[in-house]
Amino acid sequence: MLFLLSRWVARLAVMIEGVTLQWQVYDIARTHMDVRQAALMVSLLGFFTFLPLIVLTLPAGEAADRRERKGIMVLCELGEILTLVVLAGASLLHLASLPLLLAMAFVFGVTRAYFWPAASAMAPRLVPATLLPRAIAWNSLSGTTAVIAGPALGGLLIAVSPATAYLAGLALFVAALIALLFIRTPTRPVVQPGSRWTLMKEGMVYVWTNRIVFGSISLDLFAVLLGGATALLPVFARDILHAGPQGFGLLRAGAALGAAPVALILAVRPLQRHAGKVMFAAVGVYGAATAVFGLSTSLWLSVAMLAVLGAADMLSVYIRQTLVQIVTPDHMRGRVGAVSSLFVGASNELGEFESGIVARLLGPVGAAVFGGVGALIVTGAWSVWFPSLRKADRLIAPTQTPLPAPAPTP
Repeated sequence: MLFLLSRWVARLAVMIEGVTLQWQVYDIARTHMDVRQAALMVSLLGFFTFLPLIVLTLPAGEAADRRERKGIMVLCELGEILTLVVLAGASLLHLASLPLLLAMAFVFGVTRAYFWPAASAMAPRLVPATLLPRAIAWNSLSGTTAVIAGPALGGLLIAVSPATAYLAGLALFVAALIALLFIRTPTRPVVQPGSRWTLMKEGMVYVWTNRIVFGSISLDLFAVLLGGATALLPVFARDILHAGPQGFGLLRAGAALGAAPVALILAVRPLQRHAGKVMFAAVGVYGAATAVFGLSTSLWLSVAMLAVLGAADMLSVYIRQTLVQIVTPDHMRGRVGAVSSLFVGASNELGEFESGIVARLLGPVGAAVFGGVGALIVTGAWSVWFPSLRKADRLIAPTQTPLPAPAPTP
């Protein structure tokens, strides 16, 4: 419960910080740039957040499989607290600038590079193996509520001032750190023999050769890389839908409004059969909803499409995360989680950068439509290239291997 509380509060803080950074970067850029140039500046936030993952993924995964995982998370949250102190101070003193905001995004990328492998590897140690799918669903639900509340709250706080939003995020991170410190369950893994390089190489080989793991995380990478429209929301809110900061917060919460009920259903009644087919169908719906969002000129239709894509994304992410966790042994979860975080970071942060580049060429509407169609193409290609993933049937206990559905009797 303490772990769940800590993760929820920290996610709420991250969402407030994220929407404030996006709005502040776009607002500063629009003082001397046109819409397309300012959209590119917003996309650079994702790029600078992703850069540290490229260098630190393998060391972070090895650290999570060798050292106390809770201790790593504590250090990362202290880093986030320091980042928010700088952001709040710069905003209060009217010193915020594009270089400073991008630098803070880079620091956030450093902390996340170490935080996510440790957190993903720590969670399965806190619940019995048979309850892991339900635990993942409840964790997703808590995260989704944070994603709903965070942008909406962030939009209201931004309307007061960016500094107010950053200070609220700072207070929440302090609360998350306190909850984390009260966790008493041992979180140090059984260290495997070998040098650091040997352990990092072992993790890479495992991900590459396991078709369930590699297919799952690479599907997320390319579908979200192409289909992610989050980086363009400030553009849509201000210059297409003319909705202002409050409308921006509503748009940011839109995906979570669809994801929350799906997460609740999965927590109460976990998926029983046809996991692979359901996952591919969900990614297809995600792409289609992204394309419709791009064409919308109505705030409420845009929010509705974001809710649809959020529901579809929640379902596909739940299946992918469960599959990866149940086929990965505990002593390798940190390294696999690190590679997974690199792929997720590439899909989210590089996806934001890709959206900004395409928006520079095609405009924001063209970029969103292009991304949605691209996600549909990726879905079809991966269903052909990874048949074992498509045929995955039951999400079963981690003591077993997920098997394809039995072939029909001739």
